[in-house]
Amino acid sequence: MSIYFIRAGLQTSIQDCGRPGLMHYGIPQGGAADLLSMKLANLLLGNILNNPVLEITLTGPLIKFDCDVSIAITGAQFKVLLNNNPIESYKVIQIKSGDILEFSHLMSGARAYIGLSATISAPQILNSVSTHLISGFGGHKNGAIKQGERVHLENTRIAKEAHLEREFIPNYRLRPLIRVVHGSESQRFTQSALDNFFSTTFQVSAQSNRMGIRLSPSIMSDSERLKDISGEMVSSGLYPGSIQIPNNGEPIISFIEGQTIGGYPRLAHVIRADLHRLGQLKAQDKINFQLVTQTQARKILQVKNKFLGKLLNTMKSETRETFTL
Repeated sequence: MSIYFIRAGLQTSIQDCGRPGLMHYGIPQGGAADLLSMKLANLLLGNILNNPVLEITLTGPLIKFDCDVSIAITGAQFKVLLNNNPIESYKVIQIKSGDILEFSHLMSGARAYIGLSATISAPQILNSVSTHLISGFGGHKNGAIKQGERVHLENTRIAKEAHLEREFIPNYRLRPLIRVVHGSESQRFTQSALDNFFSTTFQVSAQSNRMGIRLSPSIMSDSERLKDISGEMVSSGLYPGSIQIPNNGEPIISFIEGQTIGGYPRLAHVIRADLHRLGQLKAQDKINFQLVTQTQARKILQVKNKFLGKLLNTMKSETRETFTL
C-alpha cells in the first residue's frame, strides 16, 4: 500500500506535531508549519490529531495512489484535481487504487496538508516522524520527497464522509494581523523604532524558510541605535514566534526549525494563538503586527481553543483528545 509521486512539488514532506520539549538540547520543535491545518485534516478523517500528514509548499505534487484510502486536504487553497475533476478542500475524499491526485495553481496561503486515513510508514526519531528539512533528518529518507519516490502506508481504512462548515475554515486570503506581546529586550529600542514596528506594513522576503521569516523594511533610521547595549548581546533562548531585530533593523521571526538561541534583541513574540498563521506566509505577502498584553494573549488562546472544542463536538469525533493550539 503506497502513494507514488509522479511529480513531487517544490517541498513536499512528512510532518506531525514535531518534537516539543527538546529545545534545551538544541533541537527545535519542527513539525507542521501550520499545526491548525494539520490537525483539521486529521479531525476530518477521525485520526488522532498527531497522525503524520503530507505538507505541501507553494507548488504541489502529482500523486498516484496504489490503494483505497480516504484523504482530506486543508490549509492553503490550491486548485486540486482528482482524475482531472476538481475536488474541494476541508472534506473527506474517497480514493480508489489507481486514482491520480494533482495540485494545480496556488490561490492563497503557502502550505497545504494531505491527511490520510492511514499511517505513513516512516522511522520515529525522538518520538516523531516529522522531517527536519534544514538539518536533514526524519520523514522520508531524511528530506523532502522527490519525483519518482514512493511513500508506503500502513493500516489503511475508509473514513466516514465529513466536511467542515464554513465558520471553521481558516481564511488565508486576507492580509494577516499578527498579534504579539513585548519581547524580552523591547526596552532596549527607541520609542521611534517601537512605533515604526507597530505602524509599518511589512513584506515577507524571498529569503524566508522554515528556520526564519525575514521581513522588510527596517524599523530604524541609519542614525538610530539600540539603547543600553555595549558590545554584543549574550545569546539567549528563542522559540517559534520570537521576533529579533538585527543590526539592519529588518525583523526576523524565528520559525519552527529556527535556532534555539540567538544574539539579537527580541522586540516582540507572536502569541500562541496566531503561530499557525506564520505557516501560511510566502514571499511578497504583507503583514502587520498588533500589540496585546499577556492577559489578552491568554484570553485569545482560551477563546480559540473553546472554538476548536466546539468543532470537535460538532464533528462527533471518537477521539478523546482535546483540540488545542
